[in-house]
Amino acid sequence: MSALQLDIHPEVSAALAEGQPVVALESTLIAHGLPWPANLEAARQAEAAVRAEGAVPATVAVWQGRPIIGLDAGQLEHLARQADRRDASPTVRKASSRDLAAAIVQKAFAATTVAATMVLAQRAGLRVFATGGIGGVHPVSGRGFDISADVLELARTSVAVVCAGAKGILDLSATLEMLETMSVPVVGYGTDEFPAFLLASSGLPVSARVDSPAEAAALCQMHWDLGGAGVVLAQPLPVETALQPADFHRALVRAESQARAEGVRGPALTPFLLARLAELTDGRTLRANQALIVANARLAARIAAAFPKRQ
Repeated sequence: MSALQLDIHPEVSAALAEGQPVVALESTLIAHGLPWPANLEAARQAEAAVRAEGAVPATVAVWQGRPIIGLDAGQLEHLARQADRRDASPTVRKASSRDLAAAIVQKAFAATTVAATMVLAQRAGLRVFATGGIGGVHPVSGRGFDISADVLELARTSVAVVCAGAKGILDLSATLEMLETMSVPVVGYGTDEFPAFLLASSGLPVSARVDSPAEAAALCQMHWDLGGAGVVLAQPLPVETALQPADFHRALVRAESQARAEGVRGPALTPFLLARLAELTDGRTLRANQALIVANARLAARIAAAFPKRQ
């Protein structure tokens, strides 16, 4: 028998017991993705968007070694203050799926990535998870590929991930190829093209398209009935919110150059690039990131509500 004990918030536990829709939300974007206080604002807005659609939000993290499914308001703020350099609270780790065991055994505070959130969400019985953008394949010259654990987790964990595609700092073509190899459906919500996080589109095709929450839920359920695992449900940012490709790529080239000069790589690379992009675009990437987080949470709630009620 597994020794893992999940600390499920009473509201989330009651919703699951009653077969009501619940949406998992990650915590890495709070502790390591967005700066203070925009991170707390985005987290609160995402939870509010889920509630506005009649679902229950469940932000996931590890709290002093306890996997939490549904942070309370105080815990949410504690994580957000990790990004405030003036705050002296204990360091919050960035935990992917490989890091969960260590965080739990060592009684650590840890914010969960897409991969780790999927693992804990599935253990709790949650089927739908909302995030900003998934990880994927980083373009790495001369050193092979740097592949996010998000891709591998999608290949083995049966959770629907609502996102704005993969982060635009990635090699999106290679990311889609890897997801195809792993038999992960990449489904466009209202689009035939793969969204590119802060850009409206990558110009690359998705493997399928759906145009309603009911159709999305039905596709996910059929995929799971056939023995499949994760599903990527990607909706694009509105054109008026998305960045212009030329502006974004100019900023990205400069940010990547700074990362190479400072030797930033591995788990630290994505937060570094996102922070530099916000600076180089006068906050436009930050505002777009917040907008897509909230929009994805809203869509995830609608999809979660479209699944048949569990008995």
